[in-house]
Amino acid sequence: MMMVCLPREREGRECSDDCLLALGKSVLEAEANELLHAAGRLGKELTEAARLIHGCTGRLVVVGMGKSGIIGRKIAATLASLGTPSFFLHAAEASHGDLGMVCREDVGLFISNSGKTSEVLAILPFFRRLGAPVIVITGGRESPLAEAADVVIDSGVTREAGPLNLAPTSSTTLQLAVGDALSCMVTELRGLREEDFALFHPAGHLGRRLLTRVEDVMGSDDKLPVVRRNVPVKEALFEITSKNYGATCVVDDEGRLVGVFTDGDLRRLIERRGVEAMNFPVDEGMTKTPRTIARGRLAVEAVRIMEEKEISVLIIMEGDRPIGMVHLHELLKAGVA
Repeated sequence: MMMVCLPREREGRECSDDCLLALGKSVLEAEANELLHAAGRLGKELTEAARLIHGCTGRLVVVGMGKSGIIGRKIAATLASLGTPSFFLHAAEASHGDLGMVCREDVGLFISNSGKTSEVLAILPFFRRLGAPVIVITGGRESPLAEAADVVIDSGVTREAGPLNLAPTSSTTLQLAVGDALSCMVTELRGLREEDFALFHPAGHLGRRLLTRVEDVMGSDDKLPVVRRNVPVKEALFEITSKNYGATCVVDDEGRLVGVFTDGDLRRLIERRGVEAMNFPVDEGMTKTPRTIARGRLAVEAVRIMEEKEISVLIIMEGDRPIGMVHLHELLKAGVA
């Protein structure tokens, strides 16, 4: 298709900053007003749609074209991220083979401002033939699409925002808001928790915070610094420096934790006893009440303990025995702090 460019003199007109700002604000106000009007008039149709989606044993198939299709993609993505299996079906592509993705257990969510979009109407009989319920978001209450739907959500607006009243603005904003409302209502019906949400976003920051446990990042086995309580301080110092934690666990002969010896403990011991402290048993300078955490606890909890106690390492325990150590830097690197 040939591009038609406006002549230079028709590209725009002189407009002050105040004039532009007033126009921008008027668009925001117009769209906000349409949302408020919809919140006042919509009722049981929202509840019926939410329960229909929640009770679906298949997937929610969101159908649309053009700008409504773009909104549909976002609605499908939001629902999927909240635990409702959903996908977007482009109405034009559906008629050329993509309808094979639709099953009788699915629910259709059709979006069309006019309710007369030919590509959208063309695939409606397929859903009817399968017996899949259809929810419609449309501004055309008397349209063919609305008449064929099981649930109709009115997304009609008084006018589109902006001086031309042409481009989809208020109407698409309302479609998106209705999709968000349905997403939140279905989420409430599902009883979704933060931990569930994190499962769907394992690569995101929230996922890392809610899924990562201290055992996932701790140093264990040969990486765990540990010495017996009767070894000399110089031996403990070697363990500290070779394992790079700035500390070492101190255990008794049965391997039970009795303390922690840090580089700070070393400095304080030398201040009291001088260089001869290097030959003293490590338990003379150790901290006898080390901060610990169980292996299954969340890594964010370890960060909180470190921040509250102003320490940089925690010992991970299984019963009364140390099985690992974690440094604040490791938690920062893992993206949980």
